[in-house]
Amino acid sequence: MALLINDLCVNCDVCAPVCPNNAITQGETIYEIAPSRCTECVGHFDTPQCIEVCPVECILVDPDHPETRDDLLLKYQRLTGESS
Repeated sequence: MALLINDLCVNCDVCAPVCPNNAITQGETIYEIAPSRCTECVGHFDTPQCIEVCPVECILVDPDHPETRDDLLLKYQRLTGESS
């Protein structure tokens, strides 16, 4: 699944720089994650880096974008042009 930043976000600016897919951008009021670019860091890291650095734990799995690990790996490959 893609990840989602909820309204507990304090705009601390630490999540966007660590996203290897540039999926996180500043929204109108809080940071937002583009589901089409979020791979939960599959292919890059063992754990989602945004969750690792978030000081308020406002990043959760997005129930509106269910994806398996295989789906996320395919998305990673499409975004990076790499294959496993």
